[in-house]
Amino acid sequence: MASFLLDENISPIVAAQVLRKDPTARIISIHDWRGGELLSMKDEIILAMADRLTLVTFDLSTIQPILKQWAEEGRSHAGVVFIDDKSIAGNNYGALVKAMLQVWERLKDLDFTDGVLFLQPMASRQSWQ
Repeated sequence: MASFLLDENISPIVAAQVLRKDPTARIISIHDWRGGELLSMKDEIILAMADRLTLVTFDLSTIQPILKQWAEEGRSHAGVVFIDDKSIAGNNYGALVKAMLQVWERLKDLDFTDGVLFLQPMASRQSWQ
């Protein structure tokens, strides 16, 4: 079953609102996860510690090279959902909540190990890789 970890650049309000609209959603902000102990940690550490949590991030420039390196090394991860600020602005909580609810519905029963998704404002425009 999919579970999501929102990185520090995504407001914890997004996770709270997703849970308010769908209490069955498995989503948590890194601000709240493990008492916030991973805030400001290197992306590679967060990705490694996320274990079964799919990381949701705006951080394309640093996470993509890590995923490439891990793939070359045969290392797995729990999946990554990328958000491009040009598609959904980081301060557009409504659009982020709606998009995360759509992703939750689509992935909730799947094993998303090593999966990568580029989040778009509308489900019909989501691009899977």
